[in-house]
Amino acid sequence: MSTLTVTAKGQVTLRRDVLRHLGVHPGEKITVDKLPDGRISVQAARPMGQISDVFNYLKRESGPSLSIEEINNLTAQAWAGKR
Repeated sequence: MSTLTVTAKGQVTLRRDVLRHLGVHPGEKITVDKLPDGRISVQAARPMGQISDVFNYLKRESGPSLSIEEINNLTAQAWAGKR
């Protein structure tokens, strides 16, 4: 468990190891939820997309259509967080 200090402005700086644990990089956002008994929950804010964002994602301008194996490979990479 880490102990953090509140500044005079009411700010808290999260240590690098905590940010790494959250998977947060400079410029990204986190969410804070207030829980009972004065506790909070801190999580990396993950952007929510729209279903229309995937339209034409696998479309190729030239060449043959993707095979099932290629689609499965791309899907596995997406689930693993790789692009």
